[in-house]
Amino acid sequence: MAIRKIREWGDEVLNTVCRPVTKMTEHLGELIDDMLETMYESSGVGLAAPQVGVLKRVVVIDVSEDRNEPYVLINPRILESSGEQTGYEGCLSVPNKIGEVTRPAYVKVAALDRDMKEFELEGTEMMARCLCHELDHLDGIMYVSKTEGPLQDSRVLEEQETEE
Repeated sequence: MAIRKIREWGDEVLNTVCRPVTKMTEHLGELIDDMLETMYESSGVGLAAPQVGVLKRVVVIDVSEDRNEPYVLINPRILESSGEQTGYEGCLSVPNKIGEVTRPAYVKVAALDRDMKEFELEGTEMMARCLCHELDHLDGIMYVSKTEGPLQDSRVLEEQETEE
């Protein structure tokens, strides 16, 4: 496993629609392992393949508190969504910035797992937000295009919360 370089906002790869995965390969397995390691090392809760420069429809997510419930989603697609939630989002590809974004409060996704078997995943709150955010990456969409107002420096907000 290896930590991969995370592409940052402005890199054209982040604006590109990804190709579907047709089969599991050794290379794809390595990519998934590297993405998980990169996500954890960077303290992220999700990472999409284009964020590490690979234009494949692959996402890894772990929103659990103890960081031991990773999901691998290959060729994910949203089946259902409902409700609405507005909150701050950040992105490993936009370091130290956050913006307020409205997303569905509930999302149901179908995807293939590591064994290329189809499964469904439902999420609310943070999981719903993360699923929508990461699946947007696969279509070349970044959260900064959906923010309601300007981006803010996340370090300043963290300092303010610490002081309170």
